[in-house]
Amino acid sequence: MPAINSRRDFLKTATLGATACLLPSPARAAAAASPMTCAVFSKHFLGLGHEQLADALAEAGVTAIEAPIRPKGHVEPERVVDELPKLVAALRQRGIAIALLTSGINAVDPRQQTERVLRTAKALGIPRFRMDWYPYNLRKPIWPQLDEIKPRLKDLVAFSKEVGILPCYQNHSGSRYFGAPIWDMALLMRDYPPTELAWCFDIMHATIDGGTSWPIEVNLVRDHIGVAFFKNFVWEGRRHRAVPLGEGVVGKDYVDLLKKSGYRGPMSLHVEYLKGSVKDDGYRKEAIAATKRDLEVLKSWWAV
Repeated sequence: MPAINSRRDFLKTATLGATACLLPSPARAAAAASPMTCAVFSKHFLGLGHEQLADALAEAGVTAIEAPIRPKGHVEPERVVDELPKLVAALRQRGIAIALLTSGINAVDPRQQTERVLRTAKALGIPRFRMDWYPYNLRKPIWPQLDEIKPRLKDLVAFSKEVGILPCYQNHSGSRYFGAPIWDMALLMRDYPPTELAWCFDIMHATIDGGTSWPIEVNLVRDHIGVAFFKNFVWEGRRHRAVPLGEGVVGKDYVDLLKKSGYRGPMSLHVEYLKGSVKDDGYRKEAIAATKRDLEVLKSWWAV
C-alpha cells in the first residue's frame, strides 16, 4: 500500500519519544504489566477534537486510553494514516498513551482497512487492538459457523503477527455475538499462544450471560486474557442497565480472583451509563467527573 510505505519513516520518527513507553523491551513490558495500568475507553468523549479530547482526559486523571479508531470513532479508518499521528501527538502532550486500539477489523480485508490501520498503529507504538465481533445467524447450525470463522481468524492472527500487534477479542452478551458464551472463542483460542491472540475479557458481559458461573469463565480464559475490561450494571427485570463501577453487580471479588491467578494488567475502564451530548458543557463536566470517580474505584479494588 503506497500511502503507508511513503509515510512509514515519518510515523516512526514523529512518535519515537511519544511511544517509547509502549515499545517492546523487557523493562517496559514489565512496567506495562503493572496492575495499575488503567486505560479508559474514550467512547463517551466521541465528538471532541483531538486537543479537546486530550484536555478532557487529562482533567479526569487519565494516563492511557482505549481509543475507538473505527467508523464513527475518533479517527475514521480511511484517514488513519494522516489523523492517528495527530491524535497520538495531542495525547502525548498531556502524558496520555493509547494502550489499546478499538477497531472495526475481524478479517484481513481491504474494506476494513486492515493493513492501513494495523501498520499505522504499530508504527505509532500501539501494542494491541480490539477486534470487531463475529456475528451468529441463529437460523443456521452453530458448529458450521465456527468452522467458517476459523480461516478468517487464522489469516488475521498471522497478519497481526507479521505486523507485530496483538489482536484481542471481546466477549459481548446476547444471542448475536460469537464469544458471548465464552467457550466458543476459547475453543478457537486453544490453537494460538496468548502472545498471538488474546481476550479483551469483559466481566460485565460475562456476568450478564453467565450469571453466577462467571468464575468458571474467568478460569477458562485466564491464560489468554490480554486486557481486563471493567464496567458495571444492575438488573431491571430481564434487562440490564449500566451503572457506575462501584454500584452494580460486578464487584471486587472479580479483582481478587484475577490477583490470585497472577494477572497483572492491563485494564480498560468503560463508562457507559452517561446520557447526553459531548458538545454540551454540562455533559462534558459530568463525563470527566464520572471517569475520575470510576478510576478511583478501580484503583481502590486493586489496592493491597
